Amino acid sequence: MASKKMTSERMTTALAGSFIVGSLLLAYFTSPYWLLLTAFVGLNLFQSSFTGFCPATMIFEKMGFKSCSEAA
Repeated sequence: MASKKMTSERMTTALAGSFIVGSLLLAYFTSPYWLLLTAFVGLNLFQSSFTGFCPATMIFEKMGFKSCSEAA
């Protein structure tokens, strides 16, 4: 079985997923205004699918995580 390396793209999806789940929990238990964070993350994921620009991925690459093309 091939090992899966943690790349900047995988870190970005993990970060986005944790932000979405966290903001949904905060909206449920505290204030519905936390849903604005969910909307922001969703819109950022949507625009990055078209433009290829994602600040989180850039930050992870500066931290030393390789991109999918470099890890292959």
